[in-house]
Amino acid sequence: MSLDIGGRLRQLRMARNLSQRALAKRVGVTNSTISLIESNAANPSVGALKRILDGLPIGMAEFFAFEPEQSRQVFYAAEDLVEIGKGAISYRQVGDNLFGRSLQILKECYQPGADTGKVPLVHEGEEGGIVLCGRLEVTVGDERRILGPGDCYYFESRRPHRFRCVGPVPCEVISACTPPTF
Repeated sequence: MSLDIGGRLRQLRMARNLSQRALAKRVGVTNSTISLIESNAANPSVGALKRILDGLPIGMAEFFAFEPEQSRQVFYAAEDLVEIGKGAISYRQVGDNLFGRSLQILKECYQPGADTGKVPLVHEGEEGGIVLCGRLEVTVGDERRILGPGDCYYFESRRPHRFRCVGPVPCEVISACTPPTF
């Protein structure tokens, strides 16, 4: 029997409106550690899992008894998208429950100057996106490009990456990543 520890952790974290970064800071680990666990690319030790669960807070017994319902919804209206971002970057997710799902789809909006941070993001999986409007600077490893409407990106997420809105208008992107990482 295979247990989706990462999916459970992601659902419980999201139910508490915590980002991976916020949970990581709370429990004293890197956000990439949380990302790797949530994508089932790393299995935490019992001690590490307990420390992470203490940050939610939830006990081990309750964690393993938790059985989130798998979403079977097929269609979503614009107002059904779930905001999972904060501040100058909006991440509106298709579906509120990604437990058991292997794909995450987002409508992203970066305000002028918004940036995912000076420390590049790194996690398992793949991601891609299409710029709808505005200009987005995408850095993947040593490569950097400014993308405009209709331009796209697609890469392995274990390569360090960063996104930044350049120009005077917000940038909107439709993106997808597998496995879900937020």
